[in-house]
Amino acid sequence: MTYGDNNKGRILGRGEVGSHDSIIIKDVLLVDRLKHNLLSISKLCDKGYEVTFKPDLCIISNASTRQTLLIGKRVNNIYMLNIYDIASNMTFLLSKNDDSWLWHRRLAHIHMHHLDRLVSKNLVEGLPTFKYEKDRIYEACQKRKQTKTVFKSKNFVSTARPLEMLHMDLFGPSRTISLGGNYYGLVIVDDFSIFTWTLFIVSKDHAFTAFKHLVRVLENENDCHISSIKSDHGDEFQNERFENFCNKHGIKHNFSAPRTPQQNGVVERKNRSSEEIAQTLLNDSNHPRYFWPDADDCLLCFESCFDQAYFEKDPI
Repeated sequence: MTYGDNNKGRILGRGEVGSHDSIIIKDVLLVDRLKHNLLSISKLCDKGYEVTFKPDLCIISNASTRQTLLIGKRVNNIYMLNIYDIASNMTFLLSKNDDSWLWHRRLAHIHMHHLDRLVSKNLVEGLPTFKYEKDRIYEACQKRKQTKTVFKSKNFVSTARPLEMLHMDLFGPSRTISLGGNYYGLVIVDDFSIFTWTLFIVSKDHAFTAFKHLVRVLENENDCHISSIKSDHGDEFQNERFENFCNKHGIKHNFSAPRTPQQNGVVERKNRSSEEIAQTLLNDSNHPRYFWPDADDCLLCFESCFDQAYFEKDPI
């Protein structure tokens, strides 16, 4: 197939798209490296359709009966059509199957390598089993996931059970207040299972209250005692209330060296990933910025399932 700039794409196959319960689109061409769904005007004319272009829309109608079949709206210099409105007997050209990128968006813009690993290890029920390949750069990910060269990470687990050590960090303040009136997020990561909790709070002063409530819930649910916690020297962690609570419950409070966030890298990386993915989800969906805690919740729902599968060594 020849494009408008004389570049060519190899046709990999021909078939039908859709189901017998809805719309079946015939003579669909699978074209290698074609990144957009294109409607072939010449194919429509060969099949007996008439295409009329106007400044703000285009009309596709039956050449013999003059019946209007489809109306497309102009967006900038492109005429956009809704694929679900196309009649079942219309022939046009489609790009390569893009279901892998659809699942990339559904699962919080997870990397294609990790998505392919989920499929190969059968960790998520209902996930399609085709090959997930990164054949292009997703624009929303490119904007929000650029980063500097990372420090070398630890390749072994230093704890023997869940809740033996919790890594903590606080992000914020957000420039946009959430619908719940929150500006900050307290991120807590279990060192053994990498299970993550994010607690949204109004100010730094609420960090201790949120942490104390979570500790009680975790110890009651898991019948397991927290041995130690690790954080930076922020005032929200290094204060009298935290010190008294840790002394009373026999919890060792470890601090990273000042101005060395790499020593608290487990939660720092999780914190950064959560912020990047939440912003990516908002950019991709064009939702208002005050939905940033809801985007984090979407990410945590997926991560919780993934981490639980790792901890139990069993498919979700």
